[in-house]
Amino acid sequence: QVQLVESGGALVRAGGSLRLSCATSGFDFGGFVMSWYRQAPGKDREMVALINGVGGGTTNAGFAKGRFTISRDDAKRTLQLQMNDLRPEDTAVYYCYASQWEYWGRGTKVTVST
Repeated sequence: QVQLVESGGALVRAGGSLRLSCATSGFDFGGFVMSWYRQAPGKDREMVALINGVGGGTTNAGFAKGRFTISRDDAKRTLQLQMNDLRPEDTAVYYCYASQWEYWGRGTKVTVST
């Protein structure tokens, strides 16, 4: 059974930090691209960051550069997103995504207050 389960979302003040995690099972994790996406209320889902399966190279959306860091632990089959200097506009539901199979998690909610 395929599972992607995000955790770590919370209410945090602007300038704060959060670390999101995605636990996976039921599909090949190591060696494949994994991504974080987010969807703010009333807006389309957008990519936050992705990490390659080979070499671990990463790509961040412009708004995430310098503030967010994506990482993975293939042995534990987990994906992480370290988010620093959070802003109210980062408020969204954050989703873990396995693009090779188009698998999505159910998301974890991040709310950033002023």
